[in-house]
Amino acid sequence: MPTKSNKAAIEVIHADPEGGIAPVVKEMLARLGEDPEREGLRRTPERVAQALDFLTSGYRTDIAKLVNNALYEVKYDEMVVVRDIEFFSLCEHHLLPFFGKVHVAYLPRNRVLGLSKIPRIVDAFARRLQIQERLTQQIAKTIQDAVDPVGVGVICEARHFCMMMRGVEKQHSGAMTSAMLGAFRARKKTRDEFLALVNHRGNGF
Repeated sequence: MPTKSNKAAIEVIHADPEGGIAPVVKEMLARLGEDPEREGLRRTPERVAQALDFLTSGYRTDIAKLVNNALYEVKYDEMVVVRDIEFFSLCEHHLLPFFGKVHVAYLPRNRVLGLSKIPRIVDAFARRLQIQERLTQQIAKTIQDAVDPVGVGVICEARHFCMMMRGVEKQHSGAMTSAMLGAFRARKKTRDEFLALVNHRGNGF
């Protein structure tokens, strides 16, 4: 989570994204040997500022408000799975994109979360400077805290531009991370059911 000083900086940037970031981008272009005033780059600093404002909008998402109006008391004790949730994020080490899919499951105790809220939770944490491992854990913990289920399972599959474009330059490599809480950690049968549902492809799903 962002510190108090980070939050203050983020609020300033959000209040004045062009004034906060655009001049820095303009200077960076010059330091790279480009001419920031040439036609193709003249508005690039402002566009980058606007793009970063959107790509880090998760810092300004109130998670409690996001889930609070979509919790429903219900007698249902079977697994709820939302899979193939697409996400895009920025690696905090190089500010390069990483992207992929998240699969989320939980075993309700006595209430469920509106299905559309699960992709919103993914976006709230993906739209921050991230590492894949933390992203996976944050999604799982948020659902655990919101729903108080018997257990939560999250699997994240991603490809990282910092591996594909630079460094080892492995364009076809991918990374998988998981977070298993409660019954998903304690019971192999529950984990196996989750994996089977994630890997199942049938009837157009």
